[in-house]
Amino acid sequence: MRRAAGGGWRVASGGRLKPVRSSPGALVGAVSDPSGTLNGVQTELVRPESIVNPPAAAVAEGSGPTAAPAHAPQADVFGNIFIGIAGMIGAGKSTLAAALGQHLGIETYYEPVADNEYLSDFYRDTARHSFAMQVYLLNRRFQQHQEIIWRGRSAVQDRTIYEDSIFAKMLARTGLMTDRDYRTYVQLFRNMSNFMCKPSVIVYLDVTPEASAERIAMRSRDVESKIELGYLRALHEGYQEFVANISKVIPVIRVDYERFATAEAMAEVIKREYLDVSFLRNVTRFDPTR
Repeated sequence: MRRAAGGGWRVASGGRLKPVRSSPGALVGAVSDPSGTLNGVQTELVRPESIVNPPAAAVAEGSGPTAAPAHAPQADVFGNIFIGIAGMIGAGKSTLAAALGQHLGIETYYEPVADNEYLSDFYRDTARHSFAMQVYLLNRRFQQHQEIIWRGRSAVQDRTIYEDSIFAKMLARTGLMTDRDYRTYVQLFRNMSNFMCKPSVIVYLDVTPEASAERIAMRSRDVESKIELGYLRALHEGYQEFVANISKVIPVIRVDYERFATAEAMAEVIKREYLDVSFLRNVTRFDPTR
């Protein structure tokens, strides 16, 4: 298998896929091959032909995009891009992901909420179900994240896998998850992160805890009815720490979504901030405990 232009993958001894370093000036992330060695690779999703169409068993079931998008000329401006949408509960992630997917003509992946069999139990007795809930979400998001990578097509994702660590850390800090369970969660996250290619960019929708509470009340989901403002304030602090740390590894665009109410305006923001700046990331991976 030959190297893809500007970086990509090659076959090493034993048939293992190994990442190839991209040229200087390219946006660089990190991934691990099966031997456990971290190597810098570009986050542009360039793949040889045999990986663009992987075998069915390699693609996770039930986590794909809701619909195949129609091609839009705007998508060509970005090339092959993986956009992650991050933000508080009620920040507008799903709305923005849907709008960007339609506007750019790229696949959209939504947060697994409707079929989350732990959600109601978690809100009813958080301490009892916190670890199971976090492991469930980590598994589902890893499945979805890897499908985006394996499909090799541009995509936008509603909530990234990295944000799960915010909730797990907050649960541990507030005594709703035991230290033992949190250590296990962090070890699992780190092991899984060795096999994850990073998004091209994360768009962080910055909303206040008060605005988050108002939006939660407006959408009237039964499972969210007991979320208190104090919880949202602690979560907001966790997001500020998260953005400060993840931006050392993955480019982050922080925006006030209320200032960019249309997909066109947001796409222009992403285009300006992402394409007009040369990012070079040589750090290895995101540490969920920091």
